[in-house]
Amino acid sequence: MSRNRITLTGIACVAALGLAACGGGGSYGGGSDSKASTPTSKASTATDTSTVKVSDSPLGGILVDGTGRTLYLFTADGKNTNSMKCDTACLKLWPPAEGKPKAGPGADAGLIGTTKGSAPQATYAGHPLYYYAKDKAPGDLKGQGIDGIWYVLNAKGTAMKQAAPSTDSDGDSGYGY
Repeated sequence: MSRNRITLTGIACVAALGLAACGGGGSYGGGSDSKASTPTSKASTATDTSTVKVSDSPLGGILVDGTGRTLYLFTADGKNTNSMKCDTACLKLWPPAEGKPKAGPGADAGLIGTTKGSAPQATYAGHPLYYYAKDKAPGDLKGQGIDGIWYVLNAKGTAMKQAAPSTDSDGDSGYGY
């Protein structure tokens, strides 16, 4: 006859598993997300920062990268500088568009620049550019309007503040909440 015993090792294992399941919270500018975070493959979040171009969207012409991924601005950033206070979790959600791209169709080459520093970030009309990690396919607009501080840009480099229509088939609102 055997007896079940709870050991100190067993308790430690259960505690470690419980802690591993806990996710980090958001930070300033990161938006809120009530869903568990899951790792994404590089293929699903491929970016081509070598080009900034204008693409048609439900909001009109917006800035995208060379693969058609939507580019965003953070309204609290200063001109030509990334002033966002962002921790690791925030950077995973809002990665910067790095490097100096060239102008593609519809984009004004005179408005493209970079921030200063060791890892230059692409800018357009002085606005540092970001991706939203939950935008998985070209044309996704899930980051549009999050927290009233994240917006897509038009060809003039102006934030487009109208709401994006939801086109998700999975029941999401389309805004990443």
